[in-house]
Amino acid sequence: MKRKRQPAEPYRIKSVEPIKLLPRHEREQKIVAANFNLFKLDATDIYIDLLTDSGTSAMSAKQWAALMLGDESYAGATACRNFERTVKDIFRKKFVVPCHQGRAAENMLFSVLETENKYVLNNTHFDTTKANVQHKHGFPVDLPCEDCLSPEPLRFKGNMNARALEEFIRKNGAAQISLVIMTVTNNSVGGQPVSMENIAEVSEVCHRHGLLFFLDCARFAENCFFIKRDEKGYAQKSIKDIAREMFEHCDGVMMSAKKDGLANIGGFIALNDENIYRKLTELMVIIEGFPTYGGLAGRDLEILSVGLEEVLDYDYLDFRIDQVKYFGEKLVAAGLPIVEPTGGHAVFIDAGKFLPHIPAEQFPGHTLAVELYREGGVRGVEIGTLMLGGNDAKTGQAYNAPRELVRLALPRRVYTNSHLDYVAEAAERVVSSKEQLSGYKIMRASNILRHFTCDLVPAAASKVTVR
Repeated sequence: MKRKRQPAEPYRIKSVEPIKLLPRHEREQKIVAANFNLFKLDATDIYIDLLTDSGTSAMSAKQWAALMLGDESYAGATACRNFERTVKDIFRKKFVVPCHQGRAAENMLFSVLETENKYVLNNTHFDTTKANVQHKHGFPVDLPCEDCLSPEPLRFKGNMNARALEEFIRKNGAAQISLVIMTVTNNSVGGQPVSMENIAEVSEVCHRHGLLFFLDCARFAENCFFIKRDEKGYAQKSIKDIAREMFEHCDGVMMSAKKDGLANIGGFIALNDENIYRKLTELMVIIEGFPTYGGLAGRDLEILSVGLEEVLDYDYLDFRIDQVKYFGEKLVAAGLPIVEPTGGHAVFIDAGKFLPHIPAEQFPGHTLAVELYREGGVRGVEIGTLMLGGNDAKTGQAYNAPRELVRLALPRRVYTNSHLDYVAEAAERVVSSKEQLSGYKIMRASNILRHFTCDLVPAAASKVTVR
């Protein structure tokens, strides 16, 4: 059924930032100069920036006020104690380790755990998580649920396959597994949520086998909203109560607070194991900062304390999830296939389905992302073989991603629905010329996280080299 109107923002705008659409010929010059890598474009070259929802939120009036209260003492600052109280209240853990962002949390956690030559299991690793495991000479393994690739709009497609987890443990032995992680929501499969039932089931399996179980909870509030809306028995519970129940099932969490912390920088690890906590703080002093600030300014910690509470507001979450759904509907109407149902932070376009004539090795997702920039000054990101493909650490054999996607991530409280209408109009123009699109090849790339810095050329003019 066609919706009657756009979702209305549950806030008023008090500050504005000008943005400018460059002429088409200038956009063409910019993308060529960037070697067809959207990460290498300057922000001033972008009109609508949907590259990521990480660190791109608009702060509230309360957060701006909190910034002025930041205590910048080196050790034991008031800002740190406020942050600790907030994290412990929501995430239900004894110890809190602040750090400057999520990948720093991953780096520290995998450094102090026994990761070398061991497996780290996940419903689906995202790029930096996978890279940090590999950097510590571990082996990342994805165990997504059987429904994750279904074209049907099923709920909780972000779940982990608990039966596959049991089988993996039986086959390889618990001693060969460093850690089990569930990413909520599951970014790599389309921002899909994880059910409380699945979290509890995976928790039971892990603890029965003596395995550590962590949640990667960058988008925890969005996941809790889906549980409240779609899982039996949770409709009358508050978002905070659902979050508390969710975190009671795990031994610890790591979070990029640049997402559901509604902040521009920050992250943390929270856990119950004192021995691991002490190892983390010892490492932190070397690489991040003193344990009470973890590489952040006091004002950043105060902003996070407010943001972690604001993100639990039902009205905010209801609008955000509905705005993503609205955006997905507009893109489908423009002729693009998307991952359905839409998740909490982004719309994922199925570029492999949209551009079947471009093979995975020539990155159909990246092709579509580049074309959206050319056509409308819109920046998204490929989540396909360019980002998630590579060579197996054990066999050296090349592999492709399960799907070729383009993620259009919505920064929190930043763009209006009119901006999204504009993106859909640009997408419609891309659809009209899709048969003329061709792929890309890598000219230069690093071995890890190649998509951030690689240089590409149109496939017809390529010569591949790897640094």
